[in-house]
Amino acid sequence: MADKPSFYITTPIYYVNAAPHLGTAYCTIMCDVMARYKRAMGYDVKFLTGLDEHGEKVQRAAEEHNMTPQEWCDSLAPAFHEIWHTLEISNDDFIRTTEERQIKAVQYLWERMKEAGYIYKGSYDGWYCVPEETYFTETQVQKADEERHTEGQHLCPDCGRPLERVQEESWFFKLSAFQDKLLALYAEHPDFVMPDFRMNEVRTFVEGGLKDISVSRTSFDWGIPVPFDDKHVTYVWFDALLNYATAVGFGNPDMADEYAFRWPAQFNVVGKDIIRFHCVIWPAMLMAIGEAVPEHVFAHGFLMVRDDETGQTRKMSKSLGNAIAPQDVIDLLGVEGYRYYFMTDCVPGEDGGISFGRMEQVYNADLANSWGNLVSRTLNMSAKYFDGKTPELAEGWADVENPLRSVAEGIADRYCAAMDRIAYGVAKDEVMELIHAANHYIEDSAPWGIAKDPARAGELAQVMANLLEAIRISAHLLSPFMPTTSAEVLRRMSLEDEADTADLRAACAWGGLKGGVAVTKGDALFPRLQPAKK
Repeated sequence: MADKPSFYITTPIYYVNAAPHLGTAYCTIMCDVMARYKRAMGYDVKFLTGLDEHGEKVQRAAEEHNMTPQEWCDSLAPAFHEIWHTLEISNDDFIRTTEERQIKAVQYLWERMKEAGYIYKGSYDGWYCVPEETYFTETQVQKADEERHTEGQHLCPDCGRPLERVQEESWFFKLSAFQDKLLALYAEHPDFVMPDFRMNEVRTFVEGGLKDISVSRTSFDWGIPVPFDDKHVTYVWFDALLNYATAVGFGNPDMADEYAFRWPAQFNVVGKDIIRFHCVIWPAMLMAIGEAVPEHVFAHGFLMVRDDETGQTRKMSKSLGNAIAPQDVIDLLGVEGYRYYFMTDCVPGEDGGISFGRMEQVYNADLANSWGNLVSRTLNMSAKYFDGKTPELAEGWADVENPLRSVAEGIADRYCAAMDRIAYGVAKDEVMELIHAANHYIEDSAPWGIAKDPARAGELAQVMANLLEAIRISAHLLSPFMPTTSAEVLRRMSLEDEADTADLRAACAWGGLKGGVAVTKGDALFPRLQPAKK
């Protein structure tokens, strides 16, 4: 395989019950930023996303639209491809669970499970939520009913919609056999679940006891057939979770080398609402067949809508009239502003309160007034004072002590430490400290005053070189968040060859600026926004 180390990151695969929304975009951009960062760090990256297309929910939605389930899935898939293209998502693969590779992998999983002795046939009699594709015990339902004070109707503990009683023959997975193994996993790898407070939630759940789970259905047929029992189709989660392994060759002899190189994944990134599937059922499935578990499962929070006047946050909902579509944000911030806002102003592991007012505030403060302003002023001065070029660099210029060099010292190490734990806001703060320092440096050094005295030409060249070098380093560090903007900034400085670096630390070492090359002033990168929508 490649001489670079592998880095494999995945989004959850999204249900095809509606067009992509702000939450799916949030998770996908989160993974994209990490994928771009790891490529810049020299890794051979595999970035997977895709669609979960089986299950009763999909079959019912198709029937409501007078389509076959496959037609329904095919009609929605293009919307995901289009929005990911618009949002500059750099995924290397896009898997759909109706593909032949997934069908073969799931049936291989069934055979491996049977050989290992961790499945058995029985009958299921209990509560089921179709929208969540989730089974619930009598105890879970009773507790939820008591908390909601419902009478006469049992509601889903997760989503609050009506539950259905399911009675049918089923194959079961012996999840109960993995309680101790899972607790040992959590103890030995405390960062298996991230952030750490999510680990506490998962551990408490497992300590409460695990029950065997139904992994097949007979009441509908839109699913992958169980290979040794043609009356049964695979329960949607037993199918869907396997996609992460399928995409790198699980069960495919022709991809044995790829699987050995890629598996296990470094990150499965998921929403906090599906953490138990990914942190309990998924590792137990892998343990059952002797496969390695992912290194980390990172659970992000929900996006909440914040009222700019009251500061109160509420769940995003069409019924409440506060739903925000991705295009609404793109229209306000542009694609790069969209990516920057959600990745740096929302803490990835926590619920984030978003509002158009806050979006405007962050955009204007960080992008228009700080980053964009720094690039515009510096490139304009460089072009004006040095005949459309960067200044010629004196020998040893990079060794001269100055405020920007001091801030940039060790910046890549601090930035990488934050990025590696998906603390994107912390990483951004490191870059913004350099950008703010550069803007202050312009005011303190006043290049326009130095330029009036020909005897100070060397001093002017040094000041401008310091500013341009701060911009060069900042462009590299902001590239995972705003790849198009960073590439454009480097292009304006005749540094296009640096845009696709695979050694970010070396690229961010002070002193990499090229002297005497063309500088393009260009249009404003981030024009100031008008007052936000009300």
